[in-house]
Amino acid sequence: MSCLISIVPINIDECKCENDILMKQYNAHKQNTKLHKKSERSKYKLAILVPFRDRFDELLTFAIHMQEFLDKQNINYHIFILNQFDRYRFNRASLINVGFLETSKDFHYIAMHDVDLLPLNDELLYIYPSKGPYHISSPDLHPRYHYSTFVGGILLIKREHYMQVNGMSNKYWGWGLEDDEFYVRLKEAGLSITRPQNISTGTHNTFKHIHDRNHRKRDMMKCYNQREVTRKRDRETGLI
Repeated sequence: MSCLISIVPINIDECKCENDILMKQYNAHKQNTKLHKKSERSKYKLAILVPFRDRFDELLTFAIHMQEFLDKQNINYHIFILNQFDRYRFNRASLINVGFLETSKDFHYIAMHDVDLLPLNDELLYIYPSKGPYHISSPDLHPRYHYSTFVGGILLIKREHYMQVNGMSNKYWGWGLEDDEFYVRLKEAGLSITRPQNISTGTHNTFKHIHDRNHRKRDMMKCYNQREVTRKRDRETGLI
């Protein structure tokens, strides 16, 4: 069963949930869902880390969809909602780093997972990536991003490899670019990124992208030299 938690990556303010009805609906769904027996599940435990802020309608859709999708694969997983509720700009990488530090003792691998990207094709497997990082939302399948070095959206990586690259850079505030720097970390460490092969669907029907750009505008402003250093290795920040 999915486990929803709240983690503060930066500074703590009050957490105000404005969508009690949606959360009640989700809790009702959890109560009515049949649990798989532990013996039927994978021996590897997956922590799905979902950076989040003020998107409860998308979260409700995500949580229900992912539970139904993953239960068919007998994945031994928990979903962790990394909720940034301070007044600073959104920092996706910092949230993922905090989520990893909170879960690394108990979970064998993580999924860095956008809340607005839903897998539709059952051929997309969330199994343990023993050989190296596994990029589920491949550029050949993602509905929007198709450049070869793209590793955003949904990326599986085992605990040892995430520690090897010292996690993600904490320097990227606002939307985007942090995953491009993470690609540089993976390549520098000599880690081979694999992606789904021979998938029967394409860019228009492998995932459902539920982000409404008119309703929720992205924070695209770049500060200082964020763009200049995008694909340069940050050696100052990360897990430690």
